[in-house]
Amino acid sequence: MLRYVLTRLLQAFGVLWAAYTVSFLVLYALPSDPIRLLAGSEATDVTGEQLDALRAEHGFDQPLIVQYLTQLWRVLRGDLGSSLQSGRPVADIVGEAVGPTVQIALAGLVLAVLLGGALAVWATFTRSRRLAAFLLGLPPLGVAVPGFWFGLLLIQWLAFGLHLFPAVGDSGPLSLVLPALTLALPTGATIAQLLARSLEQTLDEPYIDTARAKGAGRARVHLAHALRNAALPALTMTGLVVGQLLSGTVVTETVFSRPGIGRVTASAVQTQDIAVVQGVVLFAAAVFVIVNLVVDLVYPLLDPRIVLAGGAPAPDEEHAEDADDALDPIGAKP
Repeated sequence: MLRYVLTRLLQAFGVLWAAYTVSFLVLYALPSDPIRLLAGSEATDVTGEQLDALRAEHGFDQPLIVQYLTQLWRVLRGDLGSSLQSGRPVADIVGEAVGPTVQIALAGLVLAVLLGGALAVWATFTRSRRLAAFLLGLPPLGVAVPGFWFGLLLIQWLAFGLHLFPAVGDSGPLSLVLPALTLALPTGATIAQLLARSLEQTLDEPYIDTARAKGAGRARVHLAHALRNAALPALTMTGLVVGQLLSGTVVTETVFSRPGIGRVTASAVQTQDIAVVQGVVLFAAAVFVIVNLVVDLVYPLLDPRIVLAGGAPAPDEEHAEDADDALDPIGAKP
């Protein structure tokens, strides 16, 4: 277990380094000039000498590799730098924005799991083929529709039409509902699509017939036996779902005029505030690797057939398929 955790930590460090490097190269490949943006796009009284002085002050006069290594060494020492636009430490800017973003991301994740799980279970449990076909047609639609359209529709219907929730701002718990729903609908559609497919496959497994033969009721077979095993692929998607939620906050927080990581990112990209963008990228990458590590460690708790042995993870399809013949998923063996 220790060896496995250490291996994953090294992989996490590699992911963080790759994310930082790619964001650095992409930002420097943009055609705009961050120093010109700092001076103001309409500033006509700024001379070339003054712009050169600003570039030298912020280190933009150095070769690209020197700038990269200098900033990377600073990050390794725990210093994310300062904002080019405001001069504030990047750690403070990101730290202040994390709270509101975590609120809507967690609320969106809970709603997505509840809505997506309920839809998948209902679609695979109902005896009506027409209802099942209708329910299974909703997830692809939810995945295809842009998230901002959901947000605008919810504002028009629930805020302006029924006056149930505030349309914009961060004025209390009620103002959290519409942004969370906007994040939850496309994410829940992804979960429902994967879980429904997994449930359909699991219900055809031989051990399901064994459970029925032992006298288990239809609901018990569906929820206690099939759902537990069918949920494992959906759990694997948790890391990607979290990434989808974080990326969705950029649009959601802009549509609903809420503070958070999304609005900080949008503003930093527009002004090419390199240090802030890279700070946000590192934060998002860190959340991604931590969530995936937790998922891998939780996997064996949900499925006892899966073990972490020899320092290598076993939460994958190959190990799960090998274990199908070795253990009884229903737990009938003594």
